Amino acid sequence: MNQPLVDTFGRAHDNLRISVTDRCNIRCFYCMPAENVEFMPKSHLLTFEEIERFLKVVVKRGVKKIRLTGGEPLVRRDLHKLVQQIALIPEIEDIGLTTNGILLAEQAEGLYQAGLRRINVSLDALDPVKFKEVTRREGYEKVIEGIEAAQRVGFKPVKVNAVSIKGLTEDQIIPFGRMARETGVEIRFIEFMPLDADAAWQRDKVLFARDIIDTLEAEFGTLKPRGQLDPSAPATDFEFADGVGRIGIIASVSQPFCGKCNRFRLTADGKIRNCLFSLEETDIKDLLRGDATDQEILSAVEQSITSKKEGHEINSARFIQPDRPMYSIGG
Repeated sequence: MNQPLVDTFGRAHDNLRISVTDRCNIRCFYCMPAENVEFMPKSHLLTFEEIERFLKVVVKRGVKKIRLTGGEPLVRRDLHKLVQQIALIPEIEDIGLTTNGILLAEQAEGLYQAGLRRINVSLDALDPVKFKEVTRREGYEKVIEGIEAAQRVGFKPVKVNAVSIKGLTEDQIIPFGRMARETGVEIRFIEFMPLDADAAWQRDKVLFARDIIDTLEAEFGTLKPRGQLDPSAPATDFEFADGVGRIGIIASVSQPFCGKCNRFRLTADGKIRNCLFSLEETDIKDLLRGDATDQEILSAVEQSITSKKEGHEINSARFIQPDRPMYSIGG
């Protein structure tokens, strides 16, 4: 293997998040508009073969972990075929998927058989009414069915990602704690980030990690930190004192983890982003469709990684929210 993709701060990038579509079947307010969303034409999306070609190039520089995202990735037809193509690349050690779970019950078996092993389900409320308030769509029961199906076919652990928003989801923290203790699902609370399509994010709407932990401990007792198997992982992991139930906290706002970030992103329309909050992108699609050599593609990736900033600067006056909302970047 050649030298890893290292930025000017010494961070080696071996973790790639690939968005396969900007389309979604719900409309979470912190991610996309409620109505009249203009999605990319199908011709603008990278094909599975183009994604596979790109991966075979970047694995030469140490990329070994892949996470498929969207939009909602399960609305991309035959996604299991892409999983299978990725699983056949010897250098890839880990394939994950983040989904809203609406279509998971019907696809879980096929994804598992194709080689997917890690799955995260985005679910911000364990209440159908509040679910609809956040997502502006129906579907709570389908998400629960999807989680159960994923556990049944062998995904372990199944992780649930819950965005924590002050004034909206405080009353969901304890129900999620119970879910972790009763079902074996790992709950990951994520601080509300400024990536909403309406640019309405405010810092005082963030339900901070410390508040989440305090709420859980008041109900269930002490949370014990778990050792980090992967020091670059964004979540700080805990388990309840009696060993029953696991919780993760992604404190993107109050405790940024930029200093150990090893991730970069490929958008559904073929742009490299070296940070979720990046204001710049590098076009890979034109290279893939223009008969570029592997080295030309690698050079473009290297340039993107080299230009990565030290951090996202959410907590500074310098922060500028990206023009692309979350659904268009890739979750």
